[in-house]
Amino acid sequence: MHIAFVASEGVPFSKTGGLADVVGALPRALAALGHQVSVYLPRYRQTKLSDPAQVVRSITIPFDDKYRFASVVTGGSQSGVRFYFVESPEFFDRDALYGTPAGDYPDNAERFALFSRAVLEASKVLGVPHVFHCHDWQSALVPVLLRTIYAEDPAFRDVGTVFTIHNMGYQGLFPPETLPLLMLPWDLFTMSKMEFFGQVNFLKGALVYSDFITTVSRKYSQEIQTAEYGFGLEGVLRGRSSTVTGILNGVDYDEWSPQTDKFAAAKYSPQDLSGKLKCKQDLLAAFGMVSADPRLPVIGIVSRFAAQKGFDLISQVMDRLAREEMIVVALGAGDKPYEEMFLRLNKQFPNKIAVKVAYDNAVAHKIEAGSDMFLMPSRYEPCGLNQIYSLKYGTVPVVRATGGLDDTIEPWDVRSGKGTGFKFTEYSGESLLLTIKQALHAYRDQTSWQALMRNGMNKDFSWNASAREYGKVYDRVRQIRGGAAVQEKLSTVTA
Repeated sequence: MHIAFVASEGVPFSKTGGLADVVGALPRALAALGHQVSVYLPRYRQTKLSDPAQVVRSITIPFDDKYRFASVVTGGSQSGVRFYFVESPEFFDRDALYGTPAGDYPDNAERFALFSRAVLEASKVLGVPHVFHCHDWQSALVPVLLRTIYAEDPAFRDVGTVFTIHNMGYQGLFPPETLPLLMLPWDLFTMSKMEFFGQVNFLKGALVYSDFITTVSRKYSQEIQTAEYGFGLEGVLRGRSSTVTGILNGVDYDEWSPQTDKFAAAKYSPQDLSGKLKCKQDLLAAFGMVSADPRLPVIGIVSRFAAQKGFDLISQVMDRLAREEMIVVALGAGDKPYEEMFLRLNKQFPNKIAVKVAYDNAVAHKIEAGSDMFLMPSRYEPCGLNQIYSLKYGTVPVVRATGGLDDTIEPWDVRSGKGTGFKFTEYSGESLLLTIKQALHAYRDQTSWQALMRNGMNKDFSWNASAREYGKVYDRVRQIRGGAAVQEKLSTVTA
Protein backbone atom coordinates (compact mmCIF):
# COMPACT_ATOMS: atom_id res chain seq x y z
CA MET A 1 0.00 0.00 0.00
CA HIS A 2 1.22 3.53 -0.77
CA ILE A 3 0.99 5.82 2.29
CA ALA A 4 1.79 9.54 2.05
CA PHE A 5 2.59 11.31 5.31
CA VAL A 6 1.77 15.01 5.44
CA ALA A 7 3.23 16.89 8.41
CA SER A 8 4.73 20.22 9.39
CA GLU A 9 7.94 18.76 10.85
CA GLY A 10 9.98 15.59 10.87
CA VAL A 11 13.45 14.54 11.96
CA PRO A 12 16.16 14.84 10.82
CA PHE A 13 14.96 17.82 8.76
CA SER A 14 12.93 19.95 11.17
CA LYS A 15 11.77 19.67 14.76
CA THR A 16 10.07 21.52 17.60
CA GLY A 17 8.55 18.54 19.44
CA GLY A 18 7.50 14.90 19.53
CA LEU A 19 5.55 15.14 16.26
CA ALA A 20 8.86 15.32 14.40
CA ASP A 21 10.09 12.13 16.09
CA VAL A 22 6.97 10.24 15.01
CA VAL A 23 7.20 11.47 11.41
CA GLY A 24 10.86 10.49 11.37
CA ALA A 25 10.36 6.97 12.75
CA LEU A 26 6.90 5.60 11.86
CA PRO A 27 7.39 5.79 8.05
CA ARG A 28 10.60 3.74 8.36
CA ALA A 29 8.77 1.08 10.38
CA LEU A 30 5.96 0.98 7.79
CA ALA A 31 8.46 0.66 4.94
CA ALA A 32 10.07 -2.25 6.79
CA LEU A 33 6.65 -3.96 6.72
CA GLY A 34 6.55 -3.63 2.93
CA HIS A 35 4.52 -0.44 2.45
CA GLN A 36 5.50 2.24 -0.05
CA VAL A 37 5.88 5.42 2.02
CA SER A 38 6.31 9.06 1.02
CA VAL A 39 6.69 11.98 3.43
CA TYR A 40 5.79 15.58 2.55
CA LEU A 41 7.26 18.40 4.67
CA PRO A 42 7.74 22.16 4.24
CA ARG A 43 11.27 23.21 3.35
CA TYR A 44 12.17 25.55 6.20
CA ARG A 45 15.32 27.58 6.61
CA GLN A 46 16.54 24.98 9.11
CA THR A 47 15.93 22.10 6.65
CA LYS A 48 19.31 20.80 5.49
CA LEU A 49 19.29 18.77 2.27
CA SER A 50 22.50 17.30 0.90
CA ASP A 51 21.51 17.11 -2.77
CA PRO A 52 18.00 18.51 -3.40
CA ALA A 53 16.54 17.94 -6.85
CA GLN A 54 13.46 19.76 -8.12
CA VAL A 55 10.74 17.26 -9.02
CA VAL A 56 7.76 19.61 -9.45
CA ARG A 57 8.78 22.92 -10.95
CA SER A 58 5.75 25.09 -10.25
CA ILE A 59 2.41 24.68 -8.51
CA THR A 60 -0.14 27.48 -8.67
CA ILE A 61 -2.10 28.02 -5.47
CA PRO A 62 -5.13 30.36 -5.67
CA PHE A 63 -5.73 32.84 -2.86
CA ASP A 64 -8.41 35.50 -2.78
CA ASP A 65 -5.92 38.36 -3.12
CA LYS A 66 -3.48 36.79 -5.63
CA TYR A 67 -1.98 33.58 -6.88
CA ARG A 68 0.96 32.14 -5.01
CA PHE A 69 3.43 29.56 -6.23
CA ALA A 70 5.32 26.63 -4.79
CA SER A 71 7.68 23.97 -6.03
CA VAL A 72 8.69 20.57 -4.70
CA VAL A 73 12.18 19.16 -4.23
CA THR A 74 13.17 15.67 -3.21
CA GLY A 75 15.39 14.89 -0.28
CA GLY A 76 16.03 11.39 -1.58
CA SER A 77 15.24 8.14 0.18
CA GLN A 78 16.15 6.99 3.68
CA SER A 79 15.42 3.48 4.93
CA GLY A 80 12.98 2.95 2.07
CA VAL A 81 11.08 6.22 2.67
CA ARG A 82 11.02 8.96 0.03
CA PHE A 83 11.01 12.56 1.29
CA TYR A 84 9.54 15.54 -0.56
CA PHE A 85 9.72 19.20 0.47
CA VAL A 86 7.34 21.98 -0.48
CA GLU A 87 9.33 25.12 -1.28
CA SER A 88 7.84 28.57 -0.83
CA PRO A 89 10.50 30.99 0.47
CA GLU A 90 7.85 33.64 1.13
CA PHE A 91 6.21 31.35 3.68
CA PHE A 92 8.89 28.97 4.95
CA ASP A 93 12.27 30.69 4.73
CA ARG A 94 12.02 32.05 8.28
CA ASP A 95 13.90 31.79 11.56
CA ALA A 96 11.34 29.48 13.20
CA LEU A 97 8.69 27.00 12.12
CA TYR A 98 5.51 28.48 13.59
CA GLY A 99 6.24 31.84 15.17
CA THR A 100 8.46 34.05 17.28
CA PRO A 101 8.59 34.49 21.07
CA ALA A 102 5.95 37.20 20.56
CA GLY A 103 3.48 34.66 19.16
CA ASP A 104 2.44 32.68 16.09
CA TYR A 105 3.13 34.03 12.63
CA PRO A 106 -0.01 35.95 11.60
CA ASP A 107 -0.12 34.23 8.20
CA ASN A 108 0.02 30.64 9.48
CA ALA A 109 -3.35 29.87 7.89
CA GLU A 110 -2.02 30.86 4.45
CA ARG A 111 1.31 29.09 5.02
CA PHE A 112 -0.19 25.71 5.81
CA ALA A 113 -3.07 26.05 3.35
CA LEU A 114 -0.48 26.51 0.60
CA PHE A 115 1.44 23.52 1.94
CA SER A 116 -1.68 21.30 1.96
CA ARG A 117 -2.75 22.26 -1.57
CA ALA A 118 0.77 21.88 -2.89
CA VAL A 119 0.95 18.33 -1.50
CA LEU A 120 -2.27 17.34 -3.26
CA GLU A 121 -1.17 18.83 -6.56
CA ALA A 122 2.34 17.37 -6.29
CA SER A 123 0.98 13.90 -5.60
CA LYS A 124 -0.68 13.91 -9.04
CA VAL A 125 2.82 14.13 -10.51
CA LEU A 126 4.76 12.08 -7.97
CA GLY A 127 2.19 9.38 -7.28
CA VAL A 128 -1.27 9.53 -5.72
CA PRO A 129 -1.23 7.37 -2.56
CA HIS A 130 -3.88 4.99 -1.35
CA VAL A 131 -4.01 6.91 1.95
CA PHE A 132 -2.91 10.37 3.06
CA HIS A 133 -1.82 10.20 6.71
CA CYS A 134 -2.02 13.75 8.10
CA HIS A 135 -0.73 15.05 11.43
CA ASP A 136 -2.03 17.93 13.59
CA TRP A 137 -3.74 21.12 12.47
CA GLN A 138 -1.01 22.22 10.05
CA SER A 139 -2.02 19.45 7.61
CA ALA A 140 -5.70 19.38 8.57
CA LEU A 141 -6.83 21.01 5.32
CA VAL A 142 -5.78 17.95 3.29
CA PRO A 143 -8.88 15.90 4.26
CA VAL A 144 -11.04 19.05 4.08
CA LEU A 145 -9.85 19.86 0.55
CA LEU A 146 -10.21 16.25 -0.62
CA ARG A 147 -13.88 16.12 0.38
CA THR A 148 -14.80 19.64 -0.82
CA ILE A 149 -12.84 21.38 -3.59
CA TYR A 150 -11.25 18.14 -4.86
CA ALA A 151 -14.33 15.96 -4.35
CA GLU A 152 -14.95 15.61 -8.10
CA ASP A 153 -11.30 15.11 -9.04
CA PRO A 154 -11.03 11.56 -10.40
CA ALA A 155 -7.39 11.34 -9.27
CA PHE A 156 -8.51 11.25 -5.63
CA ARG A 157 -11.78 9.35 -5.88
CA ASP A 158 -10.62 6.27 -3.95
CA VAL A 159 -8.00 7.98 -1.75
CA GLY A 160 -8.48 7.63 2.00
CA THR A 161 -7.40 9.88 4.86
CA VAL A 162 -6.12 9.14 8.34
CA PHE A 163 -5.66 12.04 10.73
CA THR A 164 -3.50 11.76 13.86
CA ILE A 165 -4.00 14.11 16.81
CA HIS A 166 -0.72 14.63 18.64
CA ASN A 167 -2.07 17.32 20.98
CA MET A 168 -5.68 18.54 21.18
CA GLY A 169 -4.50 21.79 22.71
CA TYR A 170 -3.31 23.11 19.33
CA GLN A 171 -6.18 23.48 16.87
CA GLY A 172 -5.38 26.14 14.27
CA LEU A 173 -7.96 28.84 15.08
CA PHE A 174 -8.40 31.71 12.64
CA PRO A 175 -10.97 34.47 11.92
CA PRO A 176 -13.92 33.72 9.61
CA GLU A 177 -12.49 35.73 6.70
CA THR A 178 -9.78 33.10 6.46
CA LEU A 179 -12.16 30.88 4.44
CA PRO A 180 -12.60 33.21 1.45
CA LEU A 181 -8.93 34.19 1.62
CA LEU A 182 -8.03 30.51 1.14
CA MET A 183 -10.72 30.09 -1.53
CA LEU A 184 -12.64 27.68 0.68
CA PRO A 185 -16.46 27.63 0.47
CA TRP A 186 -18.44 29.60 3.03
CA ASP A 187 -20.65 26.59 3.75
CA LEU A 188 -17.74 25.19 5.76
CA PHE A 189 -18.48 27.88 8.37
CA THR A 190 -21.16 25.91 10.22
CA MET A 191 -21.23 24.12 13.57
CA SER A 192 -21.25 20.75 11.84
CA LYS A 193 -18.08 21.55 9.86
CA MET A 194 -15.33 24.10 10.70
CA GLU A 195 -17.02 26.84 12.74
CA PHE A 196 -15.89 26.97 16.38
CA PHE A 197 -17.19 29.75 18.65
CA GLY A 198 -17.10 32.28 15.82
CA GLN A 199 -13.73 31.17 14.43
CA VAL A 200 -12.52 28.76 11.77
CA ASN A 201 -11.00 25.65 13.34
CA PHE A 202 -8.63 23.69 11.08
CA LEU A 203 -8.40 20.73 13.46
CA LYS A 204 -12.19 20.45 13.63
CA GLY A 205 -12.31 20.32 9.84
CA ALA A 206 -9.99 17.31 9.85
CA LEU A 207 -12.03 15.58 12.55
CA VAL A 208 -15.18 16.03 10.45
CA TYR A 209 -13.76 15.05 7.05
CA SER A 210 -11.12 12.39 7.74
CA ASP A 211 -12.00 8.75 7.20
CA PHE A 212 -10.28 7.65 10.40
CA ILE A 213 -8.88 9.47 13.43
CA THR A 214 -6.02 8.24 15.57
CA THR A 215 -4.19 9.63 18.53
CA VAL A 216 -0.98 8.65 20.20
CA SER A 217 -2.12 6.46 23.09
CA ARG A 218 -5.16 4.41 24.02
CA LYS A 219 -5.91 6.40 27.17
CA TYR A 220 -5.64 9.76 25.37
CA SER A 221 -8.12 8.63 22.70
CA GLN A 222 -10.63 8.14 25.53
CA GLU A 223 -9.71 11.31 27.42
CA ILE A 224 -10.20 13.65 24.44
CA GLN A 225 -13.82 12.52 24.22
CA THR A 226 -14.45 14.17 27.61
CA ALA A 227 -14.95 17.85 28.48
CA GLU A 228 -11.80 17.86 30.65
CA TYR A 229 -9.43 17.00 27.80
CA GLY A 230 -11.40 17.66 24.59
CA PHE A 231 -10.74 21.43 24.36
CA GLY A 232 -14.27 21.98 23.09
CA LEU A 233 -14.15 19.27 20.40
CA GLU A 234 -15.15 16.33 22.59
CA GLY A 235 -18.64 16.27 21.04
CA VAL A 236 -17.22 16.00 17.51
CA LEU A 237 -15.01 13.12 18.60
CA ARG A 238 -17.81 11.32 20.43
CA GLY A 239 -19.86 11.59 17.24
CA ARG A 240 -17.01 9.84 15.40
CA SER A 241 -16.11 7.41 18.18
CA SER A 242 -16.38 4.34 15.92
CA THR A 243 -13.54 5.76 13.81
CA VAL A 244 -11.35 7.01 16.68
CA THR A 245 -8.57 4.86 18.09
CA GLY A 246 -5.37 5.25 20.09
CA ILE A 247 -2.07 3.76 18.91
CA LEU A 248 0.86 4.27 21.25
CA ASN A 249 3.90 5.99 19.79
CA GLY A 250 7.01 3.88 19.57
CA VAL A 251 10.54 5.00 20.31
CA ASP A 252 13.80 4.74 18.41
CA TYR A 253 16.06 2.43 20.42
CA ASP A 254 18.90 3.06 17.97
CA GLU A 255 19.13 6.50 19.57
CA TRP A 256 17.80 5.85 23.08
CA SER A 257 19.48 2.85 24.68
CA PRO A 258 22.10 2.65 27.45
CA GLN A 259 23.86 -0.10 25.51
CA THR A 260 24.68 2.18 22.56
CA ASP A 261 24.21 5.79 23.76
CA LYS A 262 27.09 7.90 22.45
CA PHE A 263 26.41 10.63 25.04
CA ALA A 264 26.50 8.31 28.06
CA ALA A 265 29.72 8.09 30.09
CA ALA A 266 29.43 4.31 30.24
CA LYS A 267 27.36 1.56 28.65
CA TYR A 268 25.16 -0.74 30.72
CA SER A 269 22.40 -3.32 30.30
CA PRO A 270 19.86 -5.30 32.37
CA GLN A 271 22.53 -7.99 32.77
CA ASP A 272 25.21 -5.53 33.92
CA LEU A 273 24.04 -2.34 35.65
CA SER A 274 27.47 -1.28 36.87
CA GLY A 275 27.91 1.45 34.26
CA LYS A 276 24.96 3.43 35.61
CA LEU A 277 26.95 4.75 38.59
CA LYS A 278 29.57 6.21 36.24
CA CYS A 279 26.76 7.82 34.22
CA LYS A 280 25.36 9.26 37.45
CA GLN A 281 28.72 10.76 38.43
CA ASP A 282 29.11 12.19 34.91
CA LEU A 283 25.63 13.71 35.11
CA LEU A 284 26.33 15.43 38.42
CA ALA A 285 29.59 16.80 37.01
CA ALA A 286 27.77 18.11 33.92
CA PHE A 287 25.53 20.13 36.26
CA GLY A 288 28.47 21.39 38.32
CA MET A 289 27.50 19.31 41.37
CA VAL A 290 30.95 17.88 42.01
CA SER A 291 30.48 17.85 45.80
CA ALA A 292 27.02 16.26 45.71
CA ASP A 293 26.65 12.84 47.35
CA PRO A 294 26.30 10.24 44.54
CA ARG A 295 24.69 7.80 46.98
CA LEU A 296 21.57 9.98 47.01
CA PRO A 297 18.87 9.18 44.44
CA VAL A 298 18.84 11.58 41.48
CA ILE A 299 15.49 12.69 40.06
CA GLY A 300 15.76 13.84 36.45
CA ILE A 301 13.51 16.25 34.54
CA VAL A 302 13.64 16.99 30.81
CA SER A 303 10.67 19.09 29.80
CA ARG A 304 9.11 22.26 28.57
CA PHE A 305 8.55 24.30 31.75
CA ALA A 306 4.79 24.80 31.57
CA ALA A 307 1.69 24.11 33.65
CA GLN A 308 0.55 21.43 31.18
CA LYS A 309 3.64 19.45 32.14
CA GLY A 310 2.75 19.62 35.85
CA PHE A 311 5.14 22.38 36.86
CA ASP A 312 2.38 24.12 38.81
CA LEU A 313 2.36 21.02 41.04
CA ILE A 314 6.15 20.89 41.22
CA SER A 315 6.21 24.54 42.33
CA GLN A 316 3.79 23.72 45.16
CA VAL A 317 6.02 21.03 46.67
CA MET A 318 9.57 21.84 45.58
CA ASP A 319 10.61 23.63 48.75
CA ARG A 320 9.54 20.61 50.83
CA LEU A 321 11.00 18.13 48.36
CA ALA A 322 14.37 19.90 48.54
CA ARG A 323 14.63 18.85 52.18
CA GLU A 324 14.37 15.16 51.31
CA GLU A 325 17.42 12.94 50.85
CA MET A 326 17.62 13.31 47.06
CA ILE A 327 18.99 15.41 44.18
CA VAL A 328 17.01 17.02 41.33
CA VAL A 329 18.52 17.86 37.94
CA ALA A 330 16.27 19.68 35.48
CA LEU A 331 16.74 20.56 31.81
CA GLY A 332 14.29 22.71 29.90
CA ALA A 333 12.89 26.14 29.25
CA GLY A 334 9.50 27.78 29.12
CA ASP A 335 7.42 29.88 31.48
CA LYS A 336 9.57 32.38 33.39
CA PRO A 337 8.12 31.66 36.87
CA TYR A 338 9.23 28.01 36.64
CA GLU A 339 12.66 28.89 35.25
CA GLU A 340 13.11 31.36 38.10
CA MET A 341 11.90 28.78 40.65
CA PHE A 342 14.65 26.35 39.69
CA LEU A 343 17.31 29.07 39.61
CA ARG A 344 16.23 30.22 43.10
CA LEU A 345 16.28 26.67 44.48
CA ASN A 346 19.70 26.07 42.94
CA LYS A 347 21.08 29.03 44.90
CA GLN A 348 19.34 27.87 48.07
CA PHE A 349 20.27 24.17 47.72
CA PRO A 350 23.35 24.04 45.42
CA ASN A 351 24.08 20.40 46.24
CA LYS A 352 20.45 19.28 45.91
CA ILE A 353 18.85 21.19 43.01
CA ALA A 354 20.44 21.98 39.64
CA VAL A 355 18.99 23.36 36.41
CA LYS A 356 20.02 24.15 32.86
CA VAL A 357 17.55 26.57 31.25
CA ALA A 358 17.94 25.38 27.67
CA TYR A 359 17.36 22.35 25.51
CA ASP A 360 20.47 20.30 24.91
CA ASN A 361 20.17 16.84 23.33
CA ALA A 362 23.45 15.58 24.81
CA VAL A 363 22.44 16.65 28.32
CA ALA A 364 19.00 15.07 27.85
CA HIS A 365 20.73 11.76 27.15
CA LYS A 366 22.96 12.18 30.20
CA ILE A 367 19.89 12.77 32.39
CA GLU A 368 18.22 9.60 31.12
CA ALA A 369 21.41 7.57 31.63
CA GLY A 370 22.50 9.01 34.97
CA SER A 371 19.28 9.63 36.90
CA ASP A 372 17.68 7.10 39.21
CA MET A 373 14.14 8.42 38.67
CA PHE A 374 12.42 10.53 36.02
CA LEU A 375 9.59 12.93 36.90
CA MET A 376 6.58 13.58 34.59
CA PRO A 377 3.56 14.83 36.59
CA SER A 378 1.68 16.12 33.51
CA ARG A 379 -1.80 17.59 33.62
CA TYR A 380 -2.33 15.79 30.31
CA GLU A 381 0.13 13.89 28.13
CA PRO A 382 -1.08 12.51 24.78
CA CYS A 383 1.72 9.95 24.68
CA GLY A 384 5.00 11.11 26.17
CA LEU A 385 8.34 9.69 25.10
CA ASN A 386 10.70 10.47 27.97
CA GLN A 387 9.02 8.02 30.32
CA ILE A 388 9.54 5.30 27.69
CA TYR A 389 13.18 6.30 27.22
CA SER A 390 13.54 6.19 31.01
CA LEU A 391 12.32 2.62 31.20
CA LYS A 392 15.03 1.49 28.78
CA TYR A 393 17.69 3.28 30.87
CA GLY A 394 16.54 1.78 34.17
CA THR A 395 15.55 5.29 35.26
CA VAL A 396 12.32 4.67 37.14
CA PRO A 397 9.43 6.94 36.02
CA VAL A 398 7.30 8.86 38.51
CA VAL A 399 4.25 10.01 36.55
CA ARG A 400 0.65 11.12 36.72
CA ALA A 401 -1.80 8.53 35.41
CA THR A 402 -2.93 10.36 32.27
CA GLY A 403 -2.73 9.63 28.55
CA GLY A 404 0.30 7.69 27.44
CA LEU A 405 1.86 7.94 30.90
CA ASP A 406 -0.93 5.75 32.25
CA ASP A 407 -0.68 3.33 29.32
CA THR A 408 3.08 2.77 29.58
CA ILE A 409 3.83 2.73 33.32
CA GLU A 410 2.73 -0.13 35.58
CA PRO A 411 2.67 0.61 39.33
CA TRP A 412 5.47 -1.06 41.33
CA ASP A 413 4.41 -3.74 43.78
CA VAL A 414 7.35 -4.77 45.97
CA ARG A 415 5.59 -7.94 47.19
CA SER A 416 5.05 -9.41 43.74
CA GLY A 417 8.09 -7.78 42.17
CA LYS A 418 5.93 -6.55 39.29
CA GLY A 419 5.65 -3.05 37.90
CA THR A 420 7.84 -0.45 36.23
CA GLY A 421 7.30 2.83 38.09
CA PHE A 422 5.19 5.01 40.34
CA LYS A 423 2.08 6.95 39.40
CA PHE A 424 -0.66 9.03 40.97
CA THR A 425 -4.12 10.05 39.76
CA GLU A 426 -5.30 13.16 41.62
CA TYR A 427 -3.87 16.33 40.11
CA SER A 428 -2.53 17.88 43.29
CA GLY A 429 0.81 18.80 44.80
CA GLU A 430 0.17 16.57 47.80
CA SER A 431 -0.40 13.49 45.61
CA LEU A 432 2.77 14.27 43.69
CA LEU A 433 4.84 14.68 46.86
CA LEU A 434 3.46 11.49 48.40
CA THR A 435 4.30 9.50 45.26
CA ILE A 436 7.86 10.87 45.09
CA LYS A 437 8.33 9.93 48.76
CA GLN A 438 7.13 6.39 47.98
CA ALA A 439 9.74 6.16 45.23
CA LEU A 440 12.47 7.52 47.52
CA HIS A 441 11.52 4.96 50.18
CA ALA A 442 11.64 2.13 47.61
CA TYR A 443 15.11 3.27 46.50
CA ARG A 444 16.54 2.40 49.91
CA ASP A 445 16.16 -1.31 49.18
CA GLN A 446 18.64 -1.59 46.34
CA THR A 447 17.97 -5.29 45.72
CA SER A 448 14.30 -4.76 44.92
CA TRP A 449 15.08 -1.43 43.22
CA GLN A 450 17.33 -3.18 40.72
CA ALA A 451 14.53 -5.65 40.01
CA LEU A 452 12.27 -2.64 39.33
CA MET A 453 14.93 -1.16 37.01
CA ARG A 454 15.23 -4.41 35.04
CA ASN A 455 11.45 -4.68 34.69
CA GLY A 456 11.46 -1.39 32.80
CA MET A 457 14.62 -2.10 30.82
CA ASN A 458 13.12 -5.32 29.47
CA LYS A 459 10.01 -3.59 28.09
CA ASP A 460 9.78 -3.16 24.31
CA PHE A 461 8.13 -0.02 22.95
CA SER A 462 9.77 -0.11 19.51
CA TRP A 463 7.80 1.05 16.47
CA ASN A 464 7.18 -2.43 15.04
CA ALA A 465 3.98 -3.15 16.96
CA SER A 466 2.61 0.36 16.41
CA ALA A 467 3.34 0.20 12.67
CA ARG A 468 1.34 -3.02 12.40
CA GLU A 469 -1.60 -1.33 14.15
CA TYR A 470 -1.43 1.57 11.70
CA GLY A 471 -1.41 -0.96 8.87
CA LYS A 472 -4.76 -2.27 10.15
CA VAL A 473 -6.13 1.29 10.20
CA TYR A 474 -5.03 1.86 6.60
CA ASP A 475 -6.80 -1.36 5.60
CA ARG A 476 -9.99 -0.16 7.26
CA VAL A 477 -9.74 3.20 5.51
CA ARG A 478 -9.38 1.50 2.12
CA GLN A 479 -12.52 -0.49 2.90
CA ILE A 480 -14.34 2.72 3.85
CA ARG A 481 -13.28 4.47 0.64
CA GLY A 482 -14.03 1.38 -1.43
CA GLY A 483 -17.52 1.30 0.00
CA ALA A 484 -17.94 5.02 -0.67
CA ALA A 485 -16.83 4.58 -4.27
CA VAL A 486 -19.29 1.71 -4.82
CA GLN A 487 -22.10 3.78 -3.29
CA GLU A 488 -21.21 6.69 -5.57
CA LYS A 489 -21.32 4.46 -8.67
CA LEU A 490 -24.68 3.02 -7.62
CA SER A 491 -26.18 6.47 -7.08
CA THR A 492 -24.89 7.57 -10.49
CA VAL A 493 -26.48 4.55 -12.19
CA THR A 494 -29.76 5.11 -10.33
CA ALA A 495 -29.81 8.76 -11.37
